[in-house]
Amino acid sequence: MTNYGDEAVARAQGAQKQAAARGRAQGLEVGWTVFSYLLAGMAAYGGIGWLIGRAVHFPLLFPIGMLVGLGISLGYIIHRFGRQQAAERAPGPQAPGPRKEITGDR
Repeated sequence: MTNYGDEAVARAQGAQKQAAARGRAQGLEVGWTVFSYLLAGMAAYGGIGWLIGRAVHFPLLFPIGMLVGLGISLGYIIHRFGRQQAAERAPGPQAPGPRKEITGDR
């Protein structure tokens, strides 16, 4: 005889492991995105500051440009990802949750 309960439990555990793996992968994706925004902002504005500082013979514009780029990047990250998480936690009309299966005599 085949025990169908064991198969269902094994499938449920497999689904939980897959969901956990997807959650970790999504977290890594967000982390690398944030890291790349920080580096790109510093590189872009640092480069602009370096070019302008070289043209006007004021080398202090390079680190100032890097700090400005870091600030702009942080602002964009907070705007993009902070807003996303606030929308997930906001009260109000939300999508219905998973359907609960009703079994037995009720």
